[in-house]
Amino acid sequence: MRRGWSLTLQQRIRSDQATPLYMQLAHALIHEIERGRLQPGSALPSSRELAAELGFNRKTVVTAYEELMAQGWLEAAGRKGTAVAKRLPRSRPEAIEASPPIGRRPIYRFVSPPDRPIAVPPGRVIKLDEGSPDGSLFPPEALARAFRTAALYAARRQQLGYRDPCGSDKLRVSLATMLREERGLVVDAENVCVTRGSQMGIALAARLLARPGAVALAEALTYEPAVAAFQAAGVPVLPVPLDDEGIDVDAVEHACRSRKVCAVFLTPHHQFPSTVSLAPERRLRLVELARQFGFAIIEDDYDHEFRFGSQPLLPMAAYAPDVVIYVGSLSKLLLPALRVGYIVAPTPVIAAAAHQVSIGDGMGNSLTEDAVAMLFEEGEVRRHARKATRIYGQRRDALAQAVQDELGDLVSARLPAGGLAMWLEFQDLAALARIEEGAGAAGITFAQSASYRLAENAPHGLRLGFASHASERTVQAVRVLGALGRG
Repeated sequence: MRRGWSLTLQQRIRSDQATPLYMQLAHALIHEIERGRLQPGSALPSSRELAAELGFNRKTVVTAYEELMAQGWLEAAGRKGTAVAKRLPRSRPEAIEASPPIGRRPIYRFVSPPDRPIAVPPGRVIKLDEGSPDGSLFPPEALARAFRTAALYAARRQQLGYRDPCGSDKLRVSLATMLREERGLVVDAENVCVTRGSQMGIALAARLLARPGAVALAEALTYEPAVAAFQAAGVPVLPVPLDDEGIDVDAVEHACRSRKVCAVFLTPHHQFPSTVSLAPERRLRLVELARQFGFAIIEDDYDHEFRFGSQPLLPMAAYAPDVVIYVGSLSKLLLPALRVGYIVAPTPVIAAAAHQVSIGDGMGNSLTEDAVAMLFEEGEVRRHARKATRIYGQRRDALAQAVQDELGDLVSARLPAGGLAMWLEFQDLAALARIEEGAGAAGITFAQSASYRLAENAPHGLRLGFASHASERTVQAVRVLGALGRG
């Protein structure tokens, strides 16, 4: 007898998409788990049975099962085969119904647009950044060609004047296509607002969600500019503990029962700065809390493209669009100098964001946005991502070896599965102090450990990027840090 949920799987999988079939199947199974149609402990059919039912090659199903087991959504069930992980929270029927299409009004409160919107390191210093890309890897000829084509295209169509504050139509379409095919988000161009980098997207979200008496939550170790954005919008930010599986959701619930929480800021794919990934069961429970208490999850997916090994985790926005405002950037994928980011949300939120853009920015840089859209259309973005990921993987390994050789007795560090930086946690605070005090004179700069710590009891550490320099230069800098740490 055909299962109801397997029919839904078939509806979500299309052979004409660029996304591999096994990834589409993995995403579809996650949707069924999140909706509650597949409950914790539910046995799944064998790979042979499901492949026959869906008309797939068995290897496709095996690969999807293995990927979901690696990410924590599924688990081996002995002789019973494969099952939904028992530790995931059990979804309530009302929660299933509480997940409307992204085009409908979300449940959290936000600042609505008015009825009548306004019209339209220098020298020889080595900077160990927090995870910036290497701009020299992107071919300048392709960039110049895209700008020339964009300028001619706009001139011929008389599009060199003021344009939509949501951004270039061409780029919004390209971004929506990329998000559907590669990240599982069910979105159209109308759900996208282009920004000048992800920080502008976070600041927009903070202003939209701010309301009197409300607070925002962030992990005890977090991205300082995001905290500043909420504070600038008049919203205090309270710290929440985290561990090796991400944010402490029990602490989130406790905060929601004692305070009016309007938002939780998260970097679930690779937590900033610690690089840990938010566990699936915590993702689902956090979504349930957002629906229960009416807050928004701001998901900053700042480095989704770079993962070394398994496939990237499905963004929370892919299965909970009613509670998630998704923030992304092309700065790490392409070039920081392009200043192209975006937010993704239900259409009413995008309309409110566009109004905020029109107040402070009027419109973005439409020529740059059209040029970036053409880079997508010509396949340059995909080619560059493959090349950069290979190079960054080699640089990651070189940094990891240097940290082990030069700082291994001073720090604890894990090899990051993705992203462009490594987190070094110090138990010897005197060694950390010597490094921070002496690095400048040695010609090395980096973000101070205090900049990550939202709570006094948060761990002390440094986040060192490995992508923006050749490996030899980074290893040289780490060698100096090791000498400073030992005094």
